Amino acid sequence: MITVHHLNNSRSQRILWLLEELGLPYEIKRYQRDPRTMLAPPELRAVHPLGKSPVVTDGERTLVESGAIIEYLADRYGNGRLIPPHGSDARLRSTYWLHYAEGSAMPPLLLKLVFQRVQSTPAPFFVRPVAKAIAGKVQQSFVDPQIALHLSYLEGELTKAEWFGGTDFSVADIIMSFPLEAAAMRSGLDQRYPRLQAFLQRIHARPAYQRALQQGGEYSLLSG
Repeated sequence: MITVHHLNNSRSQRILWLLEELGLPYEIKRYQRDPRTMLAPPELRAVHPLGKSPVVTDGERTLVESGAIIEYLADRYGNGRLIPPHGSDARLRSTYWLHYAEGSAMPPLLLKLVFQRVQSTPAPFFVRPVAKAIAGKVQQSFVDPQIALHLSYLEGELTKAEWFGGTDFSVADIIMSFPLEAAAMRSGLDQRYPRLQAFLQRIHARPAYQRALQQGGEYSLLSG
């Protein structure tokens, strides 16, 4: 039995979505973030030393990293669905998005979150103005332009086809959901990017996506 070690408001929501798209049976073991630090609880380290989510166990296998988990599940259980065959040009493009989502798209979004928290976190009065000024400058001069660069790139990619992997919905779209939802919530994905907004509307309307939300519980990335 596949078990998803599911952290609320996290990348593991994508794994639930993939499993629903594939129609696979699975179990969920739930974990809640620390309300103060927003970090995963230490219990996750009993499953994997990094204590991160998503983690999936499948028999004796323990898998981490969203892209690796998605590729494994689609290859092993998809029967040709949602992921192109090995050796094809389409598979190369799919693999690209599986790496791009976490390797390129997420770092500036995480930096945005960190510096926003620096600006909002209580600090001694003599430190607060300096910290806020530095955080604001870094966002303005580096983080925000990087996010805009990626959003413009992704908007352009969707002029080529309806989905990131091409003409058909695939794992490329599942992996890309999280960075785009994060960008829509707090990082400038708005009406300037109509194709990306339409993409989010399409994925959110999918029955399997809705079922995954029911299974996963609170997912505040959709509130932005």
